[in-house]
Amino acid sequence: MQNGETTTPRGTTGRANQKLRTRNAILQAAVELMRTGREVTMLEVARTALVSEATAYRYFPDLASLLREAMAGQMPSPQEALASVADSRDPVERVAAATEHLLRLVLGYQGATRAMIAATITRPATADARPGLRFGLIDHALAPLDDTLGATDPAALTRLKNDLAVVVSAEALFCLTDLCRLDPQDAIASVVRTASTLTRAAVTAMDAPAG
Repeated sequence: MQNGETTTPRGTTGRANQKLRTRNAILQAAVELMRTGREVTMLEVARTALVSEATAYRYFPDLASLLREAMAGQMPSPQEALASVADSRDPVERVAAATEHLLRLVLGYQGATRAMIAATITRPATADARPGLRFGLIDHALAPLDDTLGATDPAALTRLKNDLAVVVSAEALFCLTDLCRLDPQDAIASVVRTASTLTRAAVTAMDAPAG
């Protein structure tokens, strides 16, 4: 060995590789469970990954952080999600497409979504662990308003985005399916109508002559 060179003991490298394999196995197990739409728990993830629940918690401090990382890379970008309306400058049409896209994702990943909400709703400090997909979709859907409403009344555009954040959400969908007992498809249609109505009202107010 030349002076100044260092070597990594084989045992150290082996342990590092084993830790990486274990971590990846836990992540992959979470992804597989998410895709089923069933309830996702740390215990079920551990069982699927063939590790103990304690081992899973050593790699991920809580379910929310595990689900956030598992979701990363599984979700399309806002540009990909709204490809069908990429040529449209109509914010109402774009918001409707964004809303339907998000809610169908929620239905497809319902177990993971409910688990994420449950894991963070009583611990507001951990809310950043949620992916926040709605915000990117809303921003991209309303991009045609950046040079109009965003220029003339930026506060109004911000209010619209905040209003839509309440509606374009898993919480709104679950309210309609769980409490109002709507069929999932009817629930999606209801949320899309509400989001479209909010957007249309903002555009109409923007176009109204000052009086």
